[in-house]
Amino acid sequence: MPTSDISTKAPETADEAAKAARSDARTTQLLRAATEVMQERGAHATSMKLVAERAGVSVGLIYRYYANKDELVQAVITGVLDQMAIEVPASIAPVEDPVRRVAAGFTAYAEVIRDNRAATLLTYRETGQLGPQARETVKQLELKTGQPMLQATREAIAAGYFRPMDARTYSYDLLIAAHSWALKHWYYTTRMSFETFVKTQISIHLYAGLKPAYYEAYSDLLLTDTIAD
Repeated sequence: MPTSDISTKAPETADEAAKAARSDARTTQLLRAATEVMQERGAHATSMKLVAERAGVSVGLIYRYYANKDELVQAVITGVLDQMAIEVPASIAPVEDPVRRVAAGFTAYAEVIRDNRAATLLTYRETGQLGPQARETVKQLELKTGQPMLQATREAIAAGYFRPMDARTYSYDLLIAAHSWALKHWYYTTRMSFETFVKTQISIHLYAGLKPAYYEAYSDLLLTDTIAD
């Protein structure tokens, strides 16, 4: 390749990477500000001006990223789901054992909830205010984020580790359990750490799913003690 080609393409690649990084950082900044304002006031009382003030940017800059408030609300909600769609499969992929894949998936899912607790609450509170197309987008993304857990559950059943059961209901119950860290945060945080919450939920669901013959093989995932009242 001629030297001239190298000198012209490398800076462009670097510039594009830098631009993408700045854009990602700005998006994160705007969504964080929007989440805070909506959590305090509700989406109906949130304006682009209030979000701009919280983010420390001009209103005009926000409109470069989002055409209107509905797009901003949708972005806050789908941002959490997009993160789950990346992190849950990434956590499950290196794990070969199907039972431990279920545990790894739940842990990753709960960690995203923990890191995006306010946005998770907004998902429950504000999704109904979105238009039909946006609600359908959110629904499809939620189904997508549940697929890795569903697949791991099906594999555990097929391999004979789990009892015969409705894999969809079992895997979805796990996702709802992860959401409870945000929904009932006031309750759990007075009784246990996040790490204990994860271990406890995994243990409860594995006791329900595993055949008793495999309790010993997965004893490191099963808790025998209880949390004090």
